Amino acid sequence: MKKITLILADEDQNIINDMVKNFTDDKYEIVATTSSGDELIELVKKHNPSVVVMDIVLSGCDGFKVLETIDLTKTNVIIQSALSIDGFINKAISMGAKYYCIKPFDVAILKERIDDIVSIADTQGKQFFNAKTTNHLEEKISNIFITVGIPAHIKGYQFLREAIKLAIANPEIINSITKKLYPTIAEKYDTSASKVERAIRHAIEVAWNRGKIENINNLFGIKVYSSNEKPTNGEFIALVADKMLIEGA
Repeated sequence: MKKITLILADEDQNIINDMVKNFTDDKYEIVATTSSGDELIELVKKHNPSVVVMDIVLSGCDGFKVLETIDLTKTNVIIQSALSIDGFINKAISMGAKYYCIKPFDVAILKERIDDIVSIADTQGKQFFNAKTTNHLEEKISNIFITVGIPAHIKGYQFLREAIKLAIANPEIINSITKKLYPTIAEKYDTSASKVERAIRHAIEVAWNRGKIENINNLFGIKVYSSNEKPTNGEFIALVADKMLIEGA
């Protein structure tokens, strides 16, 4: 099996050391580490890693400059930072970062995110997405989540994204949300269907509590909801999946 190659970038050497210890199995290979944004750009050019895990705050140029400079069609970027302001998170995701993890972060979850973005998604054998299609789909879903106000660092973001991908691959699954959709996601992420349901519901509640209803209505081109109306998990998943299918996702 081809190893997942990683470059780690953080000004805190203790964090680098901890991550190195946790990526010692045969699945991963750390090809370089650095505390410098300028050096990181050169290291990415040299090694073409599968994934860069970096902080926004680096010596020299910062993480945003790195995102502007490297080829994001070849290398995936995960941000892990203590900066939890929505503006930083949304900017990083809109610039092409695949995930934004808030420090302190769970290394097991970080591994899940790495595995997710480098793998070819197999949606119940119904449809296979190649890497190019997966990246395009991830980008479109991320842009929708940014618009409606769902932050990338909450667990429901990941589950909701997976639910939408499943609904795009197999639209009929939305009619079996409890029996098929939640259990499928739960199995993939080694959790329970009830935790998947709660996390997705929380993600939708976060968007509504932020009052971005107008953004949601503008996104779908019609007045779908008011501030007093909140969709069920199934309604929201179906709405986003339908929009993407119409647009040729």
